[in-house]
Amino acid sequence: MDHSTHTTHLSSVAAMAWSGFALAAVVPGLMWLVRRSPLWERVSPPPGVAVPLLVLLHAWAMLGGLVGLEPPAGPFVTEPVLLAGAVLFWVPVVARTRHRLSAPGRCLYLFLAAPLLDLPALGVIAAGHSAEGIAMIVGMLPLSITAAVLTWTWVDREERLAAAADGWALPVPGGDPRV
Repeated sequence: MDHSTHTTHLSSVAAMAWSGFALAAVVPGLMWLVRRSPLWERVSPPPGVAVPLLVLLHAWAMLGGLVGLEPPAGPFVTEPVLLAGAVLFWVPVVARTRHRLSAPGRCLYLFLAAPLLDLPALGVIAAGHSAEGIAMIVGMLPLSITAAVLTWTWVDREERLAAAADGWALPVPGGDPRV
């Protein structure tokens, strides 16, 4: 994914959108498929390390070319490093490790990370490349959608547990309407 804004306009917009989508949807989707792998326990960083690491890597990948910090090989270096950071970021959410977050922890983790990961895109917009920055923000929307779905699932589960503890049951969608 070429994060530089020196290529043709359409290709840099598509590259930014794809890079954001890969970080926010492709990486966690692939990790979910292999979430029970023992590998995750070995590479599991604490959540307090994973978020700042990904934010810094994301800023370097997006803004490095604008401030002269991009390596000579450009996206051939930054993109794999960014994807590795994304894997480390998603481990506490997806995999069952010693650093696995609770349901409310996952919600808070993702809701706090989403705006932090949009900051480099705002820097790209401020540098005069608004289409590329907006494409990155839109490409990363699955992260916020995941946070909302996890929150809804958690709240619904808690509500059902509280109802069961009180001795009454909430209707199950598609279930018996008399309950």
